[in-house]
Amino acid sequence: MNISINEKPHTISGALTLATLAEQHRPGADVLILNGFPVPPETELQDGDSVFLIKRGEVPAEDELEALMAARHTPGVHARLKGATVGIAGVGGLGSAVAVALARVGIGRLVIADFDVVEPSNLNRQQYFIDQLGRFKVEALTENLRRINPYTSVEAACVLLTADNIPAIFAPCQIVIEAFDRAVMKAMLVDTILGSMPDVTVIAASGLAGYGPNNQISTRRVSRRLYLVGDSVSEARPGSGLMAPRVGIAASHQANQAVRIILGEEE
Repeated sequence: MNISINEKPHTISGALTLATLAEQHRPGADVLILNGFPVPPETELQDGDSVFLIKRGEVPAEDELEALMAARHTPGVHARLKGATVGIAGVGGLGSAVAVALARVGIGRLVIADFDVVEPSNLNRQQYFIDQLGRFKVEALTENLRRINPYTSVEAACVLLTADNIPAIFAPCQIVIEAFDRAVMKAMLVDTILGSMPDVTVIAASGLAGYGPNNQISTRRVSRRLYLVGDSVSEARPGSGLMAPRVGIAASHQANQAVRIILGEEE
């Protein structure tokens, strides 16, 4: 009988229950999932079944998590994502959401940079928690990313980014996500990377405030190494602030464009 256990193929002989399988392959497993649903331990296995054996609170080993992600993305796709390094300049609403998305898809290495701390006003859209108020964002985000995917390497720079330090901080990156609030900082980062880092692509953002139509957020290629996400007009102002849904749409555009570039799907 051929089955899969936590996405790895196995051949078993004879009638077998989930409980017996768990004793043999993961002693102490207390959540038994069969073909996508929790079932009783005495359930008998059938040919072709897909089983997940979970021990509450236990972090999967790296090879097991790799197998799970490769099964979801296909092995070739996962290997290329794992081999990539992406930089994120600013880890507020955009940057923190981009980082979470990229960690979840298994990007191998993230370089994050910001000098700010978590404030109460950040919690309406940024990927932080109330008990992290007052902490440096890069430290809090690193902690959160490790809880999501402990096998994504995170390098955090708690620093104000300038034209002088950007090339060194983001030197390992093939892609840098621009995720600043201020236009002057956005322009400085784009100009610095395009002018002095010839092998790096920038994915910038402009126009994502308020609660306007979803589909006005778009991704367009401005030049060979520059993409721009947003509607290019919706600036934050009284009555049209930065809110989680629209910021999240833009962040997902940026993260997905990074994935597309890594996989060679450049427009």
